[in-house]
Amino acid sequence: MTVRIFSGDRAVSCIDADDRGLAYGDGLFETVLVDRGQPVWWDEHWRRLERGAGALGIACPDQAKVRGECDSVIAGSVRAVLKIQLTRGRGGRGYAASTELQPTWLVSLHASPPATPQNIALRWCTTMLAIQPALAGIKHCNRLEQVLARAEWQDPEIFDGLMCDTDGRVVCATSGNVFARIGGVWKTPGVHRCGIAGIAREWLLHRLESADECDLSPADVENADAVFLCNSVRGILPVRRLGNRDWSPDANIAAIRRQLAQDQPAFPHLES
Repeated sequence: MTVRIFSGDRAVSCIDADDRGLAYGDGLFETVLVDRGQPVWWDEHWRRLERGAGALGIACPDQAKVRGECDSVIAGSVRAVLKIQLTRGRGGRGYAASTELQPTWLVSLHASPPATPQNIALRWCTTMLAIQPALAGIKHCNRLEQVLARAEWQDPEIFDGLMCDTDGRVVCATSGNVFARIGGVWKTPGVHRCGIAGIAREWLLHRLESADECDLSPADVENADAVFLCNSVRGILPVRRLGNRDWSPDANIAAIRRQLAQDQPAFPHLES
């Protein structure tokens, strides 16, 4: 892993022990696919980082400065994952934060994940997501709910798990958004109560002719005609099994994957 760390505009050698991101999860992050030396969906990731920084009241660093450091870190990489982290900075003990803190930000380069099975198996998670509209949609650093949910299984056949909120509504997978085709319409849970407004999810809502945000129950998903997950690193992942429900390869999902490959060559289409 290659990493560069900054306090404001100043390069530093390490994160301070009293950094609020370390102490309280007081920050944000973006995980960006790198393909042929270029960050995929850069503008979309940066806009989400800015939205999150605005919601938390964290000063966002200069985009050109961050992009320059990212380009330097990823130089020569064919396929990798870039992570951008932003915290409120050093703050000492206590929840109250000074308005004059210098934000901490870092960029790091990681190996790309292993190849994903073409049709994935899921399970339901028992860990639930808390409803908190103030944090809904943004990719903040407190991911303990996802950590607990992912710890629920060790079966290598299970790729991911679906999570519900504390009212029993389906929200997402531990590491991606979910779409289900119901009555000919692709439906995905809203993210105004909790969950992350994913970059691939955003692309799908703008590109699909028939797509809608709505409340979904576990039964809605299990009874859907087809289901897929999506995220900005792996693209679109058709689901073949969820609990006791099995789905055959779906021509509609294959068509969406072809459309994504046309828009973003970083996601080559592979037949479902």
